[in-house]
Order: sequence, then structure tokens, then C-alpha cells
Amino acid sequence: MTALDITHDPKRTSWVASANVAGCDFPIQNLPFGRFRPAGSQEALRIGVAIGDQVLDLRAAGLVDHDDMNALMAAPVAERQALRRTLSDGLAAGSARESAWAQALVAQSACEFAVPCKVGDYTDFYTSVHHATNIGRQFRPDNPLLPNYKWVPIGYHGRASSIIVSGTPVKRPQGQTKAPDAAEPSFGPCKRLDYELELAWFIGQGNALGAPVGIDTAEQHLFGVALFNDWSARDIQAWEYQPLGPFLSKNFGSTVSPWIVTMEALAPFRAPFSRPEGDPQPLPYLDGADNRAQGHIDMTLEVLIQTAKMRTEGQAPARLTLGKLKDAAYWTPAQLVAHHTVNGCNLQAGDLLGSGTLSGPTLDAAGSFTELSVGGKQAFTLPNGEQRTFLQDGDTLILRGWCEREGAVRIGLGEASGTVVA
Repeated sequence: MTALDITHDPKRTSWVASANVAGCDFPIQNLPFGRFRPAGSQEALRIGVAIGDQVLDLRAAGLVDHDDMNALMAAPVAERQALRRTLSDGLAAGSARESAWAQALVAQSACEFAVPCKVGDYTDFYTSVHHATNIGRQFRPDNPLLPNYKWVPIGYHGRASSIIVSGTPVKRPQGQTKAPDAAEPSFGPCKRLDYELELAWFIGQGNALGAPVGIDTAEQHLFGVALFNDWSARDIQAWEYQPLGPFLSKNFGSTVSPWIVTMEALAPFRAPFSRPEGDPQPLPYLDGADNRAQGHIDMTLEVLIQTAKMRTEGQAPARLTLGKLKDAAYWTPAQLVAHHTVNGCNLQAGDLLGSGTLSGPTLDAAGSFTELSVGGKQAFTLPNGEQRTFLQDGDTLILRGWCEREGAVRIGLGEASGTVVA
């Protein structure tokens, strides 16, 4: 686990004034990485670091001699930490690099962003016991949680090619569905389009094929985290998922935020991991002293919606849910890495591990409409009087996340948003 150092000092401020504004997502204590270029251009994507409302172009600042984000992510942990220290020192108030680096700043508003790295493989996990129970209750009222859930991190291989960056429109998918009283399936647009509040854990250094990663070193293979919305077509999913699981209901689009907040930036917000009383303890390969001491992360996650009517009338997005990561996730990111590789599977830089829908123990912390509407049976009423059971065309869904704790500077993950189009 990352130790605290000068880069986490709450007294450190930046010569980039916007980074010092209270509540800013990207203060000098954060320094997340992403890929950008001038808006509307066809230039090659560059590696940038968010600072306040600006982006520091790493190549223009002389910090890298390439634009390969995956190569940067694959660097040894010590090199990554040294780069963070250099960035923090150079962006700190009073730095001798201010005049030179000021020329390497670009306003975020003048940029367009891409998926923050090239994603080679994508695995989606199922880490919220509350979501698993809520969904299971809709299909199996007498046996909502299957017996393997508390022993093994459940996951499946997703589609990396359809991962899209925040702001990209999401086209309503088409596919086969079957009504319970129908003799045969029909084909057409999805009628039960849903969102899923997730996090994307990105792999840094990979592991060799056949070489499992132990729980005690698992976090050395994690680069950082971003917000993730794994859009889901629930009616298509219900018809196709047996016996092999989701397919077309999940691979038409998954939205990721443009910034990867590094594991180093998360260090001040670590929290203990423990199982609820009466639950089985993890098997030894999923259990370690560091993971127990600080395997969780104290992060707040928020879901908002802005309907087409709300936009037309100038109304701000309305909150759907608000919850805590450590209340939602039954498995830690280190456990996901250890389990994913225990059979010898080789992870590579840029691989994405989705957390699965992060629902808390109460309905106001649910991570999907299928939970808020109890499978579409109860309409959810928005503040302006509109009702939703699932997403309608024109709806914009927004995920936000941040970490804050007394004695530390608040850091944010930005946002992951997408608008549903017909």
C-alpha cells in the first residue's frame, strides 16, 4: 500500500489557481492521468495530468518523450511514484518550473478526451453483495444470493471495443426480447435500458502467463481508478443470459470517465476491510494483513439524471442515489487482482476490471434503475414530477465520485456521463 508523503500534504497549494478552489476535483494532491487533444483537431492523443481546470501536457513539459499511456502505466511503481513527486513539486506554489510549465497548460474546456488508455481486455466483476441480493431477489425470491457469492469474486469477460469516454452519446440497442406470456421472442429496440454505477480499476504492471499475483503484492499491479457506467439492456439480458450470462445486453457501450486517479492519490483515504459477522472469511489467497488493515477506500459515489425536459427548462441534474464505496463493495480491488490471476491468467497494462454495480444497503444508495424501480414494477418520481422505471431517449445519466476525510484534501474522479439517443 502507498505510504503518505509530501505529495499528500494538505498544506501544499499550486501556482495553478483553479486547483486551490475548495471542492475542486483536481487539486495538486490528486494529479490524475488521461489522454487529450485540442477540441476539433485530428492531432494525436497526448498524455495529460489534470490540475484544477487545466491539463498539463506531459510531453510539452518535458516529462515524457512519448504519447503511449499504456507504457507509462506499465512502468515500475517506483518510477510512477517518482513522476508523481516531480509533478507535485513542479506544480507547487513557488516552483521554479512555473514559467516553463505554464506554456504546457491547456484549458480542459478547450480539449477533447479519449478513453484514458488503450483497453486490451475488460473483466466485469459483481462486487456488491447488496446489488447481487437485490437482483437475485427479483429472479429467485426464495434464494436471492447463490452460495458461491461469499467465497469467490464473480466476474465475466466483457467487450473492450465498446468502452467509450464520458460525453459520448449512447445509442439505444436493439435485440431479441421475450415477454413472459409470448410464445416466441420479438426483435426491436430495448425497452428496459438501465445504467450501472461502477468503478473501473486499471492494471499498471502486468504479470507473466502462469504467474499468479499474491494478495500482498496485488496493488502494485493496479495503476488507478475511474468512474464506469456499464449500460445494460435488461429485457435483452433476461432472455439471453442463460446459460452463459450477458452478451448483447452489455456490449453496446460502457462509459468511462477520462481521468485515472492513481493508487498513490488514494492513499489518504484507505479504510479497513472486514467481513460482516457470520460471513465466511476469505480463503488464504484472498486474505492478507495489508488488505485487512486498509483494503477498502473511503469514497462517495453519486448518480444524477437530467431528462430532456429538464434540459429544455434549464433545470440542473437531479440526484438519484448517493452512497459509500466501502458500504457497497464486498471484495477489494486487491482481491480482484489476486483472484483474476490465481489460475495463471496474465493481466496487461491498460486492462480494465469493472467493479460491478455498486449498490449500498439502502435504496437511496442503489446503483441501477432496476433496483430503484424494483424491476420496473414501481415508477421512480423525479423532483420535477417526471417518472422513470428505466431510461428514456434524451436522458443524460451522470456518475460522480470523490474522496474526502478530515486532515486530507478532497479529491474527485470527475464525471462519467452519457445521453441516450434513439
